[in-house]
Amino acid sequence: EGLLSADNALVLAIMVKHLPRKQQKKALFYGILGAYLFRFVAIGLGTYLIKIWWIKAAGALYLLWMAFQFFFFFEEEEEGVAAAPTGFWRTVLAVEMMDIAFSIDSVLAAFGVSDQIWVLYLGGIFGVMMMRGVAQIFLSLIEHYPELETTAYVLIGIIGAKMMASVFGIHVSDVVFFSTLIMIFAGTFVIHHLRKREI
Repeated sequence: EGLLSADNALVLAIMVKHLPRKQQKKALFYGILGAYLFRFVAIGLGTYLIKIWWIKAAGALYLLWMAFQFFFFFEEEEEGVAAAPTGFWRTVLAVEMMDIAFSIDSVLAAFGVSDQIWVLYLGGIFGVMMMRGVAQIFLSLIEHYPELETTAYVLIGIIGAKMMASVFGIHVSDVVFFSTLIMIFAGTFVIHHLRKREI
């Protein structure tokens, strides 16, 4: 759950980034309340969860659209006025829907580790808690390292592709996936410090 919460948290951080700082925390909190509810239902459903393929497909398409929109339809701020951001409750709803999509992956992975219901419930609770905490860490990092926003959308595209591949039964090794994420992240910090030296 801890490992899976890292990439999920990155997506959530980007989704609430446009909100004021106080509303970012609220959006994560309200959105994740729904994730808790769905985790409990999902663990109860157990092996039937794999049949809800369309939720994963919808989540994957949304992530791919986020990345595509950032790289191909990104509008620069004109005369200091930014485009109107998505409203608070729409953001909460989007966060909740993504949490549900991520929950399917997490619960299926958890069933592969243990069949003890109390272990699964406890792991699910900790996983969602970590997801919220790590999302706030990512928000702070993006403030200090602006290049991370572009990196985040690259990773969101990769996460979306991985999620969509799993809908069709194609599974990417966790070692390969997380190694790729770490290398891209590390490269961003190197680029940031190289740019600072040039300045």
